[in-house]
Amino acid sequence: MKRRQTPSNGTMFLLLGFSDLSLAAQTSLFVFFLLSYLFAVIGNGLIMLVVTFSPRLNSPMYFFLTVLSFTEILSISSTAPKALQGFLKAGRTISLIGCATQFSVFIAAVNCESSILTVMAYDRYMAICQPLRYTSVMTVSVCWKLTMIAWIFAFGNAVIGFSVLFNLPFCESILIAHFFCDVLPVMSLACGNTFFLEVFQLIMSVTLIMSTFTLIICSYVRILTSIFLLPSAESRHKAFSTCGSHLVSVIIFFGSAMFVHFHLGNPLSPYNDRMVALSYCVIIPTINPLIYSLKNNEMKEAIWKLTLKIVALHM
Repeated sequence: MKRRQTPSNGTMFLLLGFSDLSLAAQTSLFVFFLLSYLFAVIGNGLIMLVVTFSPRLNSPMYFFLTVLSFTEILSISSTAPKALQGFLKAGRTISLIGCATQFSVFIAAVNCESSILTVMAYDRYMAICQPLRYTSVMTVSVCWKLTMIAWIFAFGNAVIGFSVLFNLPFCESILIAHFFCDVLPVMSLACGNTFFLEVFQLIMSVTLIMSTFTLIICSYVRILTSIFLLPSAESRHKAFSTCGSHLVSVIIFFGSAMFVHFHLGNPLSPYNDRMVALSYCVIIPTINPLIYSLKNNEMKEAIWKLTLKIVALHM
């Protein structure tokens, strides 16, 4: 019979990370994590800096982009540093408080990202389908209120998950077969039958994903309908260009989320689970700066001007 232990502040877990892989594979992954983390922080930080100090980018679309960039930094910062420590044997342990904090921050950041992507879709809908009402509806006050609602919802969801998961009685095993404190690896340490908890987690995750994704789809149906009714090819191209980056982000984010959560009832192997986790923990925060800068002429121009100003100040 499995022995139970009540979680306490002194409880320590051991993140196995990628310790079962060869030294060459671990070295490659360490370099991947390090470069991805640096690029994500620098890239998303640069977007926040450029939007803040560029008057031309003073619009709701770029305001929400800075919020999205902040959530990306928060998301990858909650997992990557500990994963990097995990490649060193001495850095694989994590306390109960540390595990709970990592779990809560990551869940909050991911939930907020899904909400902000939904708000960005609504912003594009207003700009393209209701252009005469856009400036009166999408005011600074409204943008801040939508952002606060997204964060309150995100942290509320994280608190619920934290309360349920970390009040479970854990068995003697302290080995987490992952590189961070994700839901299923931590849940697998619980004693007793967790079937109903897993079903609850599946319902909550799928409901969140599908509700936000459905709202985005509805927005884009209206957006695309309006775009195709525009009289000239030039105006249609301009309208498409304002939505392209956001649409790519939506496809990558929700594609990864659906793949992960629709496998909850049919778990992947620990190795495949960790590989899939890389997509939403590391890859998405890393590539988002590229998505929103490479094909955005306004952003590229603003980055170039800011760079020239910084160089001029140091000459």
